[in-house]
Amino acid sequence: MFELQNIEKRYTGVHVLKGVDFRIDDGEIIGLVGENGAGKSTLMKIIYGAVQQDGGTILVDGQAVTFRTPRDAMKMGVGMVYQEQSLIPNLTVMENIFLGFERPFVRFGAIRWKKMAKAARVQLAKVGLDIDPATITSRLTFAQRQLVELAKVLALEERVEGKLVILLDEPTSVLSRDEIELLFSVVRALRRRASFIFVSHRLDEILALSDRIYVLKDGAVVDVMIAKDASIATIQKEMVGRDISTEYYREDRQFPYDEEKVLLELDHVGIVGRGNDVSLKLHAGEVLALVGVEGSGREPILRTIFGMLRPEKGTLRIRGKPVNRFSPSHSVAHGIGYIPRERKIEGIASGMNVFENMTLSQMKNYTKGGVLNIAAERKLAREWIGKLSIKVPSEYADCGNLSGGNQQKVVLAKWRSGGSDIILLDHPTRGLDIGAKEDVYAMIRDMSADGVGIILIADTLEEAIGLSHTIAVIKDGDIKQWFNCQPGAKPSLYDLIQHMV
Repeated sequence: MFELQNIEKRYTGVHVLKGVDFRIDDGEIIGLVGENGAGKSTLMKIIYGAVQQDGGTILVDGQAVTFRTPRDAMKMGVGMVYQEQSLIPNLTVMENIFLGFERPFVRFGAIRWKKMAKAARVQLAKVGLDIDPATITSRLTFAQRQLVELAKVLALEERVEGKLVILLDEPTSVLSRDEIELLFSVVRALRRRASFIFVSHRLDEILALSDRIYVLKDGAVVDVMIAKDASIATIQKEMVGRDISTEYYREDRQFPYDEEKVLLELDHVGIVGRGNDVSLKLHAGEVLALVGVEGSGREPILRTIFGMLRPEKGTLRIRGKPVNRFSPSHSVAHGIGYIPRERKIEGIASGMNVFENMTLSQMKNYTKGGVLNIAAERKLAREWIGKLSIKVPSEYADCGNLSGGNQQKVVLAKWRSGGSDIILLDHPTRGLDIGAKEDVYAMIRDMSADGVGIILIADTLEEAIGLSHTIAVIKDGDIKQWFNCQPGAKPSLYDLIQHMV
């Protein structure tokens, strides 16, 4: 029902898509995988009309079509559920579902809200969501908003002929296991109404949901697999062009940290609104992982250390000296770098180029008399682009257009190039593919070897165990248990979980 033939796309100096052929049949769920920078996002944008291809043909039911805008794609039954979500939080659910398509509900210049609410309930019923259509969207949980996104796309059904093609762009990245199962059950039930293209870095989910799997590498389709005949290992090998090392977390490069050199200390610190009591020490070269269930209080500890929250009690010391001022600028000046969970929102400045992002936290080093030394900024950026193998056409590339893995490398370069020796990592591998994760793990080992102290909130317990020297289990905002994680004596998942819940 939908086909791409020989799709080409180039950006300045970069051949992004190279003769891509892609087919989706009626009621089929296609998995689309590839490393960050493989071309997945560009391909999705072309399918959705947000970007136009330089060559090749798009066919819908065998007829060639041209999508100049997303509206053109929607008219042909193509919709997208975004990873970051496209809903407007201060509008109601029904306003979001019919945003841009309000005309059927307008009479004499006024919207008939009862008619819109009735129509919205029909769309919400398709995804099994029983909520009031007049609810303000910001009051919903993330999982509920994800289902509203899907209902919004399904509203195309009444406006187009034929069935729909729905693009799912990393829809599970911040959902719990139960929420993921709910979403998958809804998608499977909707196969009689639509076909799906499912993009995810979680390969177990790709295998569980898909019928066929397309693997992209360097802008080309390198394999098309039948999902039931594939495995995580075979997909990984096609994605990265090699077998993934059994030493995935580089445990062979985990060396003892300097127990005599304390970089950071929390002494009976109370985090805002929690009434807790946190004490810990971070040593030079140590990777200290904070583990706990969602909402256990790990993230507020990082944000307090970085000066975004002021502790209610206790003392925070940097290299033995008590901290009296709490602000990000004060923390940066004292060698603390923070890689946040939401890198696209808090980590990079989208719209600014690579060298501007890398020097953002150290502008005093690149200004004289109020004038920027752009040549020095560019030199620094080129050096770190080489060090971290960042895939960019040049240091002038807009950070907002980079893949997730390359954006994360730019954020890491920002702090490392500025000399930060205390690094706070909040889910540094979230949304990254297998190859990009390996790069981040190697960077963590490099920083540890250089004497950098790292506090890590990992994406999985396996990641925390594999990367850390020390683990602190957090529950209800307090540290409940400590674990030593030397190679050959790592705790098990059960060891951690019994203290987490």
